[in-house]
Amino acid sequence: MEHARAAVLPQQPRGNDKVKNEAQRRNRRVLGDIGNNLEAGRIVEGKPPVQISRPITRSFHAQLLAKAQQAQAEKNHVNPVLPVVEDKKRGPAKKAAVVAVPKKAIEKPKSETVVVISSDERVKDKPVNQCKPVDGPSRKEVKTLTSILTARSKAMAGGVSIKPKEKIVDFDSADVNDELAVVEYIDDLYQFYKLTEDDSRVNDYMESQPDINPKMRSILIDWLVEVHRKFELMPETFYLTVNIIDRYLSKKIVSRRELQLVGISSMVIASKYEEIWAPQVNDFVCLSDYAYTGDQILLMEKAILGKLEWYLTVPTPYVFLSRYIKASVSPGEEVKNMVFFLAELGIMHYPTTIRYSPSLIAAAAVYAARCTLNKAPFWTETLKHHTGFSEEQLRDCAKLLVGFHLKAAESNLQAVYRKFSKPEHGAVALFTPAKSFQSSSSS
Repeated sequence: MEHARAAVLPQQPRGNDKVKNEAQRRNRRVLGDIGNNLEAGRIVEGKPPVQISRPITRSFHAQLLAKAQQAQAEKNHVNPVLPVVEDKKRGPAKKAAVVAVPKKAIEKPKSETVVVISSDERVKDKPVNQCKPVDGPSRKEVKTLTSILTARSKAMAGGVSIKPKEKIVDFDSADVNDELAVVEYIDDLYQFYKLTEDDSRVNDYMESQPDINPKMRSILIDWLVEVHRKFELMPETFYLTVNIIDRYLSKKIVSRRELQLVGISSMVIASKYEEIWAPQVNDFVCLSDYAYTGDQILLMEKAILGKLEWYLTVPTPYVFLSRYIKASVSPGEEVKNMVFFLAELGIMHYPTTIRYSPSLIAAAAVYAARCTLNKAPFWTETLKHHTGFSEEQLRDCAKLLVGFHLKAAESNLQAVYRKFSKPEHGAVALFTPAKSFQSSSSS
């Protein structure tokens, strides 16, 4: 480098002004350095001179030289991968210029294997240990588990296509704007009713009642159907009355003479709970043909409420009937009347109340009514979803209800039959009972 500077610098003047000569010498030395750097930038062959605005360091000079050599190697078909050699004089921290090594000087790895991924890839140079292309597909066709199971199911079914599952109808969507329908909470309410209905159910209590029997109970309920119809009370009142009677009889031994008094007082309580305008106590005294006084009715009312601990908010069959009829999706008045006819026949008979829960009685009444009126399908996915019962679970109770319908015209208890034989109730009692249950019901 000093030799290059000496070649560029002119001869020093021999004058006496040493300070001026010293300043000129410094300036020319700096200019000499810049010229030297420019000369180093021009050594790259095949490229125009590089205009550099800063002094070239040794490492930057090595990079420029390496790039130039790499370009020359690519032009002369030399391997572009070049080893980097450390400069032993400057230490391991600084790298010397990259030296191009011819392709023949690179030793082939002994165990290296190159796998061709794509047959479309083309390489000018012959790759090392290139695998020969294989004719035909690269792998065998393997049947998936899904295709095998599908083929087997079709073979077992004989090629019969499976019907798509029936959709559940959202019948509450029409009542979204009706605040009394409480569409947001209706499903939660009925889930709660299903969970708590067993709290208000009774077991077989007739064994503990020495003076009354199931037939007397049915006579009492039949008479209360007439009283309920004369007062034109709500359906909820009738079903709550029956629930109060059964729960009280399961807790208290009642004589035969007091049984009618229990029925009257139970209807007074239910009327006060359900009706807007409840009948007066004197009205019940008149209907009982003055068998009991007003004070006796009020005393029995107090005794019943004490035994039941004022627990009157219970899910009766009517609570479920109103929901399950709606789940039938546009059932029509004929279906509604048939459902209430079969339900009232059911709760009038003691075995039905003891064996089955209120929700199951209501679901079985809907199922039996659809069978009686031949409303196909008899049980839909919508009904199954909202009732929680399958068709098989309802069959036994439905047989019992159809049996009551079959014998209603000849029975001594005619109140329910007469009520639903009238035109205002569609005269559904006169319909032929469901034929699919008649053989098993008669036996």
